[in-house]
Amino acid sequence: MSDTSIAALRDAIRNPENSDHMMVIKTAPRRMRVYAGDTLLADSTSALRVMELGKSVYDPVVYFPADDIVASLDPVQKSTYCPIKGDASYVSLAGEEIGWVYQDPIPMTRQLRGHHAFWPSKTRLVEGE
Repeated sequence: MSDTSIAALRDAIRNPENSDHMMVIKTAPRRMRVYAGDTLLADSTSALRVMELGKSVYDPVVYFPADDIVASLDPVQKSTYCPIKGDASYVSLAGEEIGWVYQDPIPMTRQLRGHHAFWPSKTRLVEGE
């Protein structure tokens, strides 16, 4: 990165194999809720917002602590690997895959342990009261 880079990116978590793949984890400053239709999935004042740059500039993703999940989610027999987060497991609601969770992320992203994120195309995020 050049000397003119944004300060937040200088401290970003970076893929050890590709310094252009990075992310910043920040505490969400307000109450966050996520719904699938009318079903409340999670309600939190301790959510994390993840901003990631990789092959693209990805939309920010909100991760909810396991203790703030209020819906009954079922595991899906699927996993994927991210070099800066680790192995993601997937969850479903009423048989439809709806999100993912990092149960045991790699050490540099341990903040995400047990946090759930949800597909924006299948859910509605509400920020604030």
